[in-house]
Amino acid sequence: MLLLLGLCLGLPLCAGSLEDARTRDDTSEQVGRRLPRQARLLQRLKTKPLMTDFSVKSTIISRYAFTAVSCRMLNRASEDQEIEFQLQMPAAAFITNFTVLIGDKVYQGEITGREKKNGDKVKEKRNKTSEDNGLSETLLLEILLARMEHLTLAWRMKKGTDMFRASVVIPSKDKAAFLLSYEELLQRRLGKYEHVISVRPQQLVGRLMVEVNILERSGIESLEVLPLQHSRQKDSGRREVDSGPPPSTVINQNDTFAKVTFKPSVVQQARIAQNGVLGDFIIRYDVNREQSIGDIQVLNGYFVHYFAPKDLPPLPKNVVFVLDSSASMVGTKLRQTKDALFRILHDLRPQDHFNIIGFSNRIKVWKDHLVSVTPDNVRDGKVYIHHMSPTGGTDINGALQRGIKLLNDYVAHNDIEDRSVSLIVFLTDGKPTVGETHTLKILNNTKEAARGQICIFTIGIGNDVDFMLLEKLSLENCGLTRRVLEEDDAGSQLIGFYDEIRTPLLSDVRVDYPPASVEHATRTVFRNYFNGSEIVTAGKLADSEAGRLHVEVTASNSKRFVLLKTDVPLEPHKAGRGGGAEGRNHVERLWSYLTLKELLSSWRHSGDEQEKQRLGQRARALAVARGFLTPLTALHLRLQTHQLEDARGAAAALGPEPVVQSLRGAGGRPGPPLKKPYSPRIKVSRTSVDGDPHFVVDFPLSKLTVCFNIDGQPGDILRLVSDHADSGVTVNGELIGAPAPPSGHKKQRTYFRTITILVSKPERSYLEVTPSRVIWDGRDRLVLPCSQSAAVGGRELGVSVSANASVTVTIRSTLAFVILIHLYKKPAPYQRNHLGFYISNSEGLSGNCHGLLGQFLNQDASLTEEPTHPAFPKAGERSETFLKVKGHQVPVVWKQRKIYNGEEQVDCWFARNNAAKLIDGEYKDYLATHPFDSETSFGLGLTRGL
Repeated sequence: MLLLLGLCLGLPLCAGSLEDARTRDDTSEQVGRRLPRQARLLQRLKTKPLMTDFSVKSTIISRYAFTAVSCRMLNRASEDQEIEFQLQMPAAAFITNFTVLIGDKVYQGEITGREKKNGDKVKEKRNKTSEDNGLSETLLLEILLARMEHLTLAWRMKKGTDMFRASVVIPSKDKAAFLLSYEELLQRRLGKYEHVISVRPQQLVGRLMVEVNILERSGIESLEVLPLQHSRQKDSGRREVDSGPPPSTVINQNDTFAKVTFKPSVVQQARIAQNGVLGDFIIRYDVNREQSIGDIQVLNGYFVHYFAPKDLPPLPKNVVFVLDSSASMVGTKLRQTKDALFRILHDLRPQDHFNIIGFSNRIKVWKDHLVSVTPDNVRDGKVYIHHMSPTGGTDINGALQRGIKLLNDYVAHNDIEDRSVSLIVFLTDGKPTVGETHTLKILNNTKEAARGQICIFTIGIGNDVDFMLLEKLSLENCGLTRRVLEEDDAGSQLIGFYDEIRTPLLSDVRVDYPPASVEHATRTVFRNYFNGSEIVTAGKLADSEAGRLHVEVTASNSKRFVLLKTDVPLEPHKAGRGGGAEGRNHVERLWSYLTLKELLSSWRHSGDEQEKQRLGQRARALAVARGFLTPLTALHLRLQTHQLEDARGAAAALGPEPVVQSLRGAGGRPGPPLKKPYSPRIKVSRTSVDGDPHFVVDFPLSKLTVCFNIDGQPGDILRLVSDHADSGVTVNGELIGAPAPPSGHKKQRTYFRTITILVSKPERSYLEVTPSRVIWDGRDRLVLPCSQSAAVGGRELGVSVSANASVTVTIRSTLAFVILIHLYKKPAPYQRNHLGFYISNSEGLSGNCHGLLGQFLNQDASLTEEPTHPAFPKAGERSETFLKVKGHQVPVVWKQRKIYNGEEQVDCWFARNNAAKLIDGEYKDYLATHPFDSETSFGLGLTRGL
């Protein structure tokens, strides 16, 4: 508990705890002096800040992930308190937005270029030890804010993750929220993409939720949710998973879309970890892919090319294992490394060749040449490794030079018929202390000796390793690098790392696009391609109006040269001017992400000052334009004065997933009244769907009202309004089930639990409405509780919430939808909290609009009467009433139906049999595949909103 207090409040940990008093040889007087301090700490622990909400939402579109994290805190104490928010992020991710809310004040993040002249506002402190250790630059930003005492941000990389920390001082009995968003491209390793979300709120949380939505155009081949991982160093990929997903995990999936939710109760959280450190929530999945040139996606003037062939014969490996056996490797590190190498030697293929080098201040080579993989050689190699003993210093340069010479000599003196791949697997836990110790000379010597023909894969163990040197060695010699901290299992990490490179399939891979068609392409040349990985290239089209893009991939396999060609059809350029449409183009974001990664890597490792400055300027300009936080940009927080009047004023336009969330009225103090309060008495058309669900369509010109029922299934998503091709508006509703009343004739009831609205013009936005909240995803991300009145948005799109009553959505002043909220204090078994959807203004919808409601808008209808038996009419016989609409003639009967929460009763003509003959097509034609699906089955342009 004292540890938890220190983490949450930023307090120094108590040097003398109750456990200390029991275990140390202290006098009674010393223990007595210690108890008052403990009592004070325990008193503060009782009123420590309470985390009321911790939620994470990730949206993955074609491997590119947008993640938004929201954390709400309450200061229950009678005095001001400091509250800290911390989050472990993937090391490859870029922060795109950070927002702090305190009471009614919104402090919105803005990413700008980091300049020295701003030192009066931003104080930078670099951790020299971290730089020496090769860690990503540590930034400590202290920003003075209006009406706030202070806020401190710390962004620190630690072993494959970025630890983001922020702390604020919160007034007594008030609330605060921390809202963080970041983006990353998921990497494919061992045949799977892996998305990792840190769930470590440091305390049990009343409302904790993780939601991940995955949309893959090529189809989802496999998907699994792993047990919670308590260490960032996950299994090597070989260990059998001995348990399923975490409790409360729900997976909904079809061919191209998956939704995963993790929503543990407080009791379930406590069973996992009573201190609130649940661990990493991990999703692994893979996609369907054709065995050809790969998956090429084009959107609004940008493209991305995923290339991951399989089922090819593996290339032979020539591999030298170079292992640090200096004195610092004594103990567990060397033992774990030896055990891992025993397993790796068994995995070598018969066509491979290998050798082993142990180095300290002396270079010890097992054999004077590479040997083939035979049972005897493997056994002798294991014996050599077993007898390695730690002693002496660390001659990194000498060990690398010897390993490279062994590989060069083998290739030069052997008539190798098949193409092969030459690799060095280099492992150390220290810095160069013997021989050549100058970093730049080691790098130059290695690059000159390898000549681009040998790839070097490095592993750094512990806190004292020169990780920057290892990173540069791998980067400059077509390899990869990994870091393992002291407390981690070096052996399992070595095995996992080797598994990624154990099966080379192609070498000298080159991806070519016509220079006249493509500009600003990312990396297109790759020394090797390993099974289970993926090559990703992105670019900007020079002529987005061209009809096709020609793509060629060349590579070498074991005994042949590979040439693949294709022409990719290009859709017309649809992006709008300015930041709006482009800001939500996930392919453009991906291109920006890859380009920035390459620029920063070149900037870090450039030895030429002029070139370094030029690269830095390009990287800084791109990062500011796209809203990525990097070592070359800074995050400034600015007080928003109209945070609830204009959503775009409350958040900078930093990409698809920044977060802004209203806390008005949520804290201990009531918020000030809205300047433009929502009026629940807005005029609403009868055209609606509500209840079980009952549809009502009003034809004002004919002064007719028609009604019908749709008996769907729980989980069905119905297309209500489909006008994506013209006005850019789509409305879908998702059904939830409930048992029928005992006296009812139905087996079950269905209600709308979610209404989703997609608006793609002029800027793309997504609205998701439930009985409890409204989520607005667009240039900004807002979360509005339905229990509090609020009004946000502008002329193009606005949302008004009347607390626990309704949500009104207005679009371009020509469209208005009202969503009624039906809540039950004590619901019967057959009742569910649900929504009703009403069309208030449909002027902005086109004549091509479709959907269960949309197809009747701007239409006219009439009634006719015909005898029940038209061939033999009889005097006095009752006639049958028919409705004529859209060329259909449908039998109807008169009925009364209540709408607007039962406040109004309407007379309507009821069409039986699930609206057969009234609606176009069949019920199944109106089923969407996911909540924001804008595809239609009625010839209106098969397009998807995502």
